[in-house]
Amino acid sequence: MTTPHFPRGREVLLGVSAGIAAYKACDVVRRLQDHGFLVTVVPTPASLNFVGKATWEALSGRPVHTEVWENIPDVPHIALGERADLVVIAPATADLLARVASGRADDLLTNCILATHAPILFVPAMHPQMWSNPATVANVATLRERGYVVMDPDTGRLTGRDSGQGRFPETSRIISAIEELSLHRADLIGKKVLVTAGGTREAIDPIRFIGNLSSGKQGYALAWAAAARGAEVTLISANSQLPDIEGISTIHVVSAAEMEAEVKTQFPKHDVLIMSAAVADARPENVIDEKIKKEQLQNIALIKNVDILAAMGKVKRSNQVLVGFAAETALNSVELGRAKRIAKGADLLYVNNVKSNEIFGSETTAGTIISSHGEELITGCSKDTLANILLDKVVDELGYANV
Repeated sequence: MTTPHFPRGREVLLGVSAGIAAYKACDVVRRLQDHGFLVTVVPTPASLNFVGKATWEALSGRPVHTEVWENIPDVPHIALGERADLVVIAPATADLLARVASGRADDLLTNCILATHAPILFVPAMHPQMWSNPATVANVATLRERGYVVMDPDTGRLTGRDSGQGRFPETSRIISAIEELSLHRADLIGKKVLVTAGGTREAIDPIRFIGNLSSGKQGYALAWAAAARGAEVTLISANSQLPDIEGISTIHVVSAAEMEAEVKTQFPKHDVLIMSAAVADARPENVIDEKIKKEQLQNIALIKNVDILAAMGKVKRSNQVLVGFAAETALNSVELGRAKRIAKGADLLYVNNVKSNEIFGSETTAGTIISSHGEELITGCSKDTLANILLDKVVDELGYANV
């Protein structure tokens, strides 16, 4: 199997239930951070009898909430689950397993478990007689049937003189299980994805340029999400102020011509090209070496830049997927997007109306995804969410291309 190129920064929600092994979960937090995960700890109220809230906040570097009724405006029981790439419950007590198996949501942690779409790993730890009790055996079987991953506990010394199966697994074993679980959504392993981001600048003189308002946030979200799903990612970034993403090869460019050259070089080596950058349609015909005096700034002659998306649409192989972005201001933006997708040879095109200027630089987006297989309206979601929605469709397109 190809080794996935996961970026640092994947989100783990670490749930801690009320068992003495809760203190061992402190090491799990540290080791997760060593592996590049960002960790949010959600302890059950009873678990704070073993490890306090201050400890979890100090270790994770993040606020810790235990109650549904805390921080109400942020709707934490939904937000935490949506943000998580993985959910790990360590330790998972017999009581916690029973509550989840019965679908209960009587604290913040169990609410998060019900509200998330992320893969979930349970790390049981309890007395051997509790682990072997028919009720626990049935609950574990139920959870596994529902698609949850439940580790078997280790065998060994427990609290006091007791010994048997029920011991909290060694941290290295837990981390291995988490990394394996990461692969469950790694549907882009073995694929190479090329993403463009940001906005190009076309020089007028050494001081001035023609530019646009693109921040690069959507492109960076796409690059990160593709890497998190196992792809080998190359990002061509034009004038974005966002930091490079560890684990992703980033090429920095300024102008449309520079981006065109890099895309032409890189596209043949990639399975997918996502053109989310805002590329200038035109550039000054003549770039002046000296600063133009303002009284001489009467007009600027322009010449067209190469339409990179259309150019790549003409040379793309049948097993490659091409994704375009279109920013429109007209009321019939979707109709324009349909025509543009066909004209440019794109498999997918995301069109949004930027007339209200709420897209560029924002954390959210809204628009329509258009393909030959249908259309999907996107209303007010985060750019991270859109990234994964688009990648779901890219995976589908790769399947069509390789039938």
